Amino acid sequence: MFWPMLAIALGFLGIAVLGVLAIRVFVEVQRLGRQVAHTTERISQAADDLETAAFGLARTGESLR
Repeated sequence: MFWPMLAIALGFLGIAVLGVLAIRVFVEVQRLGRQVAHTTERISQAADDLETAAFGLARTGESLR
């Protein structure tokens, strides 16, 4: 009777550990998703700034002719 109860207890413990690890992975994936979104916004802003600077430089170059 001892061995079947031990096997059930260890099985439950294993499932509990896997559940905790799954929750930790979910939280880290959410955090990574937020970082990717923030980085995408920063890259978009930098591209807009670069486009604005290139337009200003092109306008300055045309006025030198």
